[in-house]
Amino acid sequence: MDAIELWTVSSSNGINFELPQIRQFERYRKELLYWNDKVNLISRTDTPNIFERHFLHSLTPLKYTDFPQKARVLDIGTGGGFPGLPLAIVRPDLHVLLTDSIHKKLKITEMFAQHTGLRHVKARTIRVEDLAQEKSYIGSFDIITARAVASMGTLIEWTHKLLKPNGKYVFLKGGDLTKEIEDAKEAFPTLTVEEIPIIMLGADWFEQEKKKIFICRL
Repeated sequence: MDAIELWTVSSSNGINFELPQIRQFERYRKELLYWNDKVNLISRTDTPNIFERHFLHSLTPLKYTDFPQKARVLDIGTGGGFPGLPLAIVRPDLHVLLTDSIHKKLKITEMFAQHTGLRHVKARTIRVEDLAQEKSYIGSFDIITARAVASMGTLIEWTHKLLKPNGKYVFLKGGDLTKEIEDAKEAFPTLTVEEIPIIMLGADWFEQEKKKIFICRL
């Protein structure tokens, strides 16, 4: 998959963006490949598949759930910027905070955001459980997202103070998570979990690998 195929598949699934954003994705991929040789941002076996395995995967929530205009989004354990940066490229109105505990990864990811001209993206090298101790962030995020970082219960435990009263979690995960969901609900009795298999026209690997989106509300 290249940038034009990313645009074609995305638009076929109701995720729309324009030529300037295609160029942003191309630059993002180029810089990701360059820096990945120096800092392990993504698996090296995955580098031929950046557009579909990382960019497109990060965009799938836009098909399945609403991101309000100018929403404040927290991305936990962003690594090379996923899913936060692709979301911010397609939705530049979003105010995205990228977090990761590994400083060298986050500095490079912050540079990606700067080079792609994303004005509403910030980055913090911090553990989210420590971020939750900062009064200025309490109850401030409309959406909290993560991609294969930790269990749902753990992520919610770390960050529930940061979520707005009507906010939601959007987790990208895969496989059978029945036990994980049960544990999260036991820890948070008011928790609701919507489990959505990802089905993307033009990208059947999501179904083959049982990739899912989990939308959680407290």
